[in-house]
Amino acid sequence: MNSTPCQQTLLEHYVKKILAAPVYELAVRTPLQVAPALSAALGNQVLLKREDLQPTFSFKIRGAYNKLVQLSDEQKARGVITASAGNHAQGVALAALELGIAATIVMPCKTPELKVLGVRSRAAEVVLHGQSFPFALAHALQLAEETGRTFVSPFDDPDVIAGQGTVAMEILRQHQGPLDAIFVPVGGGGLIAGIAAYVKYLRPEVRIIGVESEHSACLAAALSAGTRVVLPSVGTFADGVAVAQIGAYGFEVCRFCVDEVITVSNDELCAAIKNIYDDTRSITEPSGALAVAGIKKYVAQTRAAGQTLIAIDSGANINFDSLRHVAERAALNGAPA
Repeated sequence: MNSTPCQQTLLEHYVKKILAAPVYELAVRTPLQVAPALSAALGNQVLLKREDLQPTFSFKIRGAYNKLVQLSDEQKARGVITASAGNHAQGVALAALELGIAATIVMPCKTPELKVLGVRSRAAEVVLHGQSFPFALAHALQLAEETGRTFVSPFDDPDVIAGQGTVAMEILRQHQGPLDAIFVPVGGGGLIAGIAAYVKYLRPEVRIIGVESEHSACLAAALSAGTRVVLPSVGTFADGVAVAQIGAYGFEVCRFCVDEVITVSNDELCAAIKNIYDDTRSITEPSGALAVAGIKKYVAQTRAAGQTLIAIDSGANINFDSLRHVAERAALNGAPA
């Protein structure tokens, strides 16, 4: 990575914020574990960063808590509002409950019931609005302006990005040997920005590869255009990444720290969910399986062999009644790698 002094200063800024982020007051250090069957099938060592094992079953608790804990007393007293397809919502709800902050969460009408119940069970108010995340986001911003509550972005905020970046801090501590690439699911870009900033500052030789649903590939579109663009529509099968525009703060990092972006289909996600289940006996949500689907596509395209590849298994909030569809599509598409 050939970065400018200004870019290096930006990375150093994020690294300092990541190292100082007090996320472990609520989040947990998740294991980095080998996926033996997937590794054997692909001819590479595949490691899974198990963010599905967080208290809210998603990495989002990291960024949400890091943002809320740093609010002023006045902001905490007024309360917070956010928009989310579900995982950030649960992170904000739990963090707010822990810190005694009133929270309102705007979620798309098609949000999986499991995620809605997860928010309500943590004492947050749920407002269902719009058919996808962009509509929920616009409504949440309007409500924040009307009520004076602090809006907590699910991805477009330096404190949120720093919280997510603690994933990379753990990875580099857990795996200090050869490492070729880290595959990161991309929605609004908070997770990949935090990971990329930390890794490229400390281990610039490690490739950072974003993986997007082909139905919401806003980072790929932005990198291609050289500027942030708004997708005309987004698909919601991988609801956790159904975002129409990459975040501004995240794109500032991604434009020079992300080596490649891979897009995958819904069927490839279903097959990856089965791959993860076969190795871990855990059931990942579609957006949580993006990185594994990306590794499979990367190996098929590049014929990589003998490499060490890490996939962020980012979440496990999937409705039970969705599993039949996932199993059927996985079977049709040959889930074994």
